[in-house]
Amino acid sequence: MNKLQAIEVFVQVVDTGSFTRAAENLKLPKATVSTLIQSLESSLSARLLHRTTRKVSVTAEGAAYHERCLRILSDLREADESLSRTRRSPSGRLRVDAPTGLASLVIIPALPEFFARYPDIHLELGCSDRPVDLIEEGVDCAVRGGALRDSSLVARRVGAMHYATCASPAYLERHGRPLHPDDLARHRCVNYFSARTGEMFHWDFTRGGERVQLMLPGRIALNDSYAYTAAGLSGLGIVQMAEFLLRPMIEDGRLVPVLEDWSNDPMPIHVVFPQNRHLSNKVRVFVDWVADLFASHPAMHQG
Repeated sequence: MNKLQAIEVFVQVVDTGSFTRAAENLKLPKATVSTLIQSLESSLSARLLHRTTRKVSVTAEGAAYHERCLRILSDLREADESLSRTRRSPSGRLRVDAPTGLASLVIIPALPEFFARYPDIHLELGCSDRPVDLIEEGVDCAVRGGALRDSSLVARRVGAMHYATCASPAYLERHGRPLHPDDLARHRCVNYFSARTGEMFHWDFTRGGERVQLMLPGRIALNDSYAYTAAGLSGLGIVQMAEFLLRPMIEDGRLVPVLEDWSNDPMPIHVVFPQNRHLSNKVRVFVDWVADLFASHPAMHQG
């Protein structure tokens, strides 16, 4: 038995709660994962995991061993990095998740510069407006917008998304322009809801000392940024969306800003990662790079 590999497999099984997901994340056959866990338990003369047909849970002895294994793996990675060129040139597979629009229009266009700087990193970038479970799905870090609800994650704020309120010219020709946020109740508005919770997003506006927050009726609600902007372009109603997504359509006239004398609360953007996972050099340089990228982007800066 390769003891180090068995420890890595054990940690992954505990973190994901599944032999199958651990095997997928480590790119090993499920039978190999099972054999290594059995061999590890035999060598320790201790039962580390409870197994049922539905789930895997850790025993009391296994939980204590898991904590020690995390420290061992973290110390080993630190030792490897201190004695190798990875301190100067991080390498290996990096799994990141980001919202679809943010990935497509901000992160991906800048990746040539990232790969020029870090040629030995192999990036797997998941693009979805659905928040992933970082531990279960084996993701190193994720870029997320909005308030953070998962206290088990470590977060670094890297930017903010600024919003605009728009409608298509055809919609405004048929229904007129709202002059105050309260007018939106008499308009058709396209709502956005959370892919994770199903919760409908508020519409918010600020002007001077006046603040308005609304839940608006609408014929359609969507949970994908590209589908949402498509609804606005189709004349289904007024939309309120991240400015970086709407800006090209505003510039070519496909969308027209409304309520321009009102501002919207910017949405904070964080990079998050599990607190019990060693922050490798490749994750650290990616987080720093994203922070610099957003700081220089006119629609993503925190100011």
